[in-house]
Amino acid sequence: MVKTEFSSLQKRILASVVMVPFVIGALYAGHPYLDTLIFLVGTILSWEWSSMIPNQKQNVYATAYTFALGCSLLIFDKYFLAFSILATAVFIYIKAAKEKHRLLLALGAPYISIGIGALYWIYYLFDSLGDVVYENAGFVMTLWYLLMVWSVDIGAYIVGSSLRGPKLAPKISPNKTWSGLIGGVLSSIIVSCIFWFSTASLLALQMTLIAQIKFAVFGAVIAVVAQIGDLIESSIKRHLNVKDSSSLIPGHGGIFDRVDGLIFAAPFVYIIFILTSFGN
Repeated sequence: MVKTEFSSLQKRILASVVMVPFVIGALYAGHPYLDTLIFLVGTILSWEWSSMIPNQKQNVYATAYTFALGCSLLIFDKYFLAFSILATAVFIYIKAAKEKHRLLLALGAPYISIGIGALYWIYYLFDSLGDVVYENAGFVMTLWYLLMVWSVDIGAYIVGSSLRGPKLAPKISPNKTWSGLIGGVLSSIIVSCIFWFSTASLLALQMTLIAQIKFAVFGAVIAVVAQIGDLIESSIKRHLNVKDSSSLIPGHGGIFDRVDGLIFAAPFVYIIFILTSFGN
């Protein structure tokens, strides 16, 4: 058992060593590299969702998901965008009239397009950090968000595997524990504090302790929301009786298995950024 877990951890580490620098590099480079990466990831998610759910028209659904994704990246009018995504979901629902999982198939359109789209929107939302105009502000804010989700995943995995204890949601995800959730939340808080202390020093930002605490608290909230997203995807996979969304990533499963919490929390984070003074 220990050998199996260690082997799984080795695969996770190896996959992360390859993926994380690539993602951060595209994030720093910005347009068009980031746009291309986001669209590529969204396209893979479209394929995974359409193949994970048993159906008779996989190519039709995958194409529809990709169309909705394209709308979220190219349409800037929020009402027209909402109409386009809703129309796509309705189209899928009609086409899936004879499918067993009709609602889940239709859900894929808003789930993928809004989740992935929100990551894109967060990046292009910022042109300053506090009172400092900074051309890579979108990079900094999006990187902070990614680190919050990554840190809760890593913290939950390490602490949960070490301490175990009461199960968080045994009927949905038997391996998740309350100790893992707490460890993940604390990990996000610590990483947020380190990130903003380092960033403020590096960019000479006048960032107050109150502002850093606000980000740490927000990071903790993101950690919880991301874990909810993880549990929702686990619930869907359990309902469909599948273990992973695909087998693209060694030790991880599919892309969806890695970004479920990320794209679930992204719209929430984007809305908070829009409605509050976070980051500005």
